[in-house]
Amino acid sequence: MIKITVTFAENNWIIMKRYELDGTFYYCPVDLTLSVIGGRWKSLVFWNLRNGTKRFGEIKKILVGINDKMLTQVLRELEKSGVVSRKVYEVIPPKVEYSLTEEGKKLLPVMQLMSDWGEKFEV
Repeated sequence: MIKITVTFAENNWIIMKRYELDGTFYYCPVDLTLSVIGGRWKSLVFWNLRNGTKRFGEIKKILVGINDKMLTQVLRELEKSGVVSRKVYEVIPPKVEYSLTEEGKKLLPVMQLMSDWGEKFEV
């Protein structure tokens, strides 16, 4: 959950908005958003979940170069931020699926704009 705090300084007319996500405070909503989807692997994992649910192995095959430890860490961070959900099936062998949450889907237009901009540099 994202909390917004507005601070008023007496006689100075300064309004400072403060945003909180997972116990970390931000003073810029762009910085907060980048903390959720920014980084080497987070945005790629997130973007590859846009078309639906995927299992760990499917994501790993798409993202050539990511190791199991890093993929696990990224998925946990995205889940903690509330943009990815993890569904565990109690079967043998274990089955776990990842998908975007409703909150995560709200970020898709931002990611699409980034994709469109990047497409201009195709060689």
